[in-house]
Amino acid sequence: MSVYDKLSALNITLPPVAVPAAAYVPFVQTGNLVFLSGHIARKDGKPWAAQFGRNITTEEGKLAARAVAIDLMGTLHAACGGDLNRVKRIVKLMSLVNSTGDYTEQHLVTNGASELLGEVFGEAGLHARSAFGVAQIPLGACVEIELIAELA
Repeated sequence: MSVYDKLSALNITLPPVAVPAAAYVPFVQTGNLVFLSGHIARKDGKPWAAQFGRNITTEEGKLAARAVAIDLMGTLHAACGGDLNRVKRIVKLMSLVNSTGDYTEQHLVTNGASELLGEVFGEAGLHARSAFGVAQIPLGACVEIELIAELA
C-alpha cells in the first residue's frame, strides 16, 4: 500500500506548505536528508495556544501533535517533489511542548505525531526522537515539532 493509500484510508488530506512566519525556509535538503523547520500546532487555522499543566490535557496534546505531523507531511510532500513514496526513513523528530514546570508528560504528547508517522510510513516511519518541555513557543502554541527525513 502506498503512502497516499494509507493517508486516504486515514481520511487525511495534506495541507500546502505554510508560509514561514519569520526569516527561514520551510525545508532544506542536503544529500539525501531533508530537514523540516519546526511546525506549530494549529486548530481551526489559528495557532493552538495553550500550556500543558495549565489549560490543555495530555490527550488533547496528542491530537495537537498529530495535527502537526499532518502539516509536516504536507511540507515533506513538497520537499519530495510531490512524492512521499520517496521517503526512505523518518530519521528524527524534535518536539517542543509548552509546559508548566511540573508537567512531565511531554513524551506522551509527542506520541500523537510519532504514532501517526508509524501508521503512514510503516517501518520507515519509526524514528529517533526528543521531547522537551519549554516555557513558551512562538504565538503561544502548545506544541512545535521539527522533522528530519531520508529520501531515496
